[in-house]
Amino acid sequence: MTRVTTSDPSTAAIERAMVAIRRSQTRRSLNRIGARTGRAAIDPTVFGVLDAVQAHDGETTVTDIAAALGVDQPRASRLVGRAIGDGFLRREADQGDARRVLLRLTPAARTALGRAREVRQAAFARATADWPDGERTEFARLLTKFVADFDRVIAESAD
Repeated sequence: MTRVTTSDPSTAAIERAMVAIRRSQTRRSLNRIGARTGRAAIDPTVFGVLDAVQAHDGETTVTDIAAALGVDQPRASRLVGRAIGDGFLRREADQGDARRVLLRLTPAARTALGRAREVRQAAFARATADWPDGERTEFARLLTKFVADFDRVIAESAD
């Protein structure tokens, strides 16, 4: 394995690209894309909660949301409360453990998640429309690998 330093030009290029991606994924940018396609974008903070609930396949608690989003429990509770207030989540008692409260997606959440993904995927498809299929496949593979490795590094630094 090659040892890469922070002064490596590739590392600097990755950092600049990640900052640019972060800026392009702001609420305002997503709303602009949604408006052009006739679909309102969902608030990214609420979307993160809904995405985490969907990923846990119906067995989600506020603790799970906190871990998935990398926030503390009070912040996760506020985000969940907002999603409930927006009509995207409902609380349900766990049939196996009455002390636990599970979070469930509402039909409105499922619709919103589907629409948000369509808007984003359409934007990604337009951004890579001129790329050869092999490059798009390789980019998807490398980006997925980068995200997994980056998540691991962040998790290790939190320990």
